[in-house]
Amino acid sequence: MEASLDRIEQFVDAGGHHLVATVNPEFVMRARSDQDFARVLESADLCLADGSGVVWAARRQGCAMREPVTGVDLIPPLAALCARRGFRIFLLGAAPGVANDLANRLRVEHPELEVEAHAGTPDPSADAATLALIRAHKPQVLLVAYGHPKQELWIDRMRESLGVAVAMGVGGSFDYLTGRIPRAPTWMRRAGLEWLFRLVRQPWRVRRMAVLPIYALRVLRST
Repeated sequence: MEASLDRIEQFVDAGGHHLVATVNPEFVMRARSDQDFARVLESADLCLADGSGVVWAARRQGCAMREPVTGVDLIPPLAALCARRGFRIFLLGAAPGVANDLANRLRVEHPELEVEAHAGTPDPSADAATLALIRAHKPQVLLVAYGHPKQELWIDRMRESLGVAVAMGVGGSFDYLTGRIPRAPTWMRRAGLEWLFRLVRQPWRVRRMAVLPIYALRVLRST
């Protein structure tokens, strides 16, 4: 986590545009069959291991990776960093009202933080209106909660127009941070079982998680 925050801070100080991707096993398996999504992930300036499955795979490949860094865990300390450094944040995505709720919560925790929010949509027809709001706020950090692969593809499509130093897809993080969706108990997260908690709470995820056994098998075969 500390290294991730340090790298993001360096990106903002450097300027330009940087994509941060929070990669989980579903991302990896999607990228195997979606060339455009694979291209975007390969172009990312920083890929974070969003979940124990990626950490496990990385360790089997010989990488010294201590822990996962999920989007939902990264946002609170990232907001604290932005408040301390005077970086502006823009929250984009989730259902109507969710991003605004999170923005209000972050303002209470960090009164000095400059944060704005918009539900938006990845549909190209809304790009002009969304871009106008982002440019008006002039954020250094943009968090996009459209879900994968839409959020990463949207960032890639808009990267030349956004004018932000760091753009990161954060999936359902806004829902978790506002309490709309409960998180797994700490012991389950530490044991790498958060996926099981999500599956029990949201049975519709079974179709998405069906790739996990295939992912695990491919990892075992490659090491």
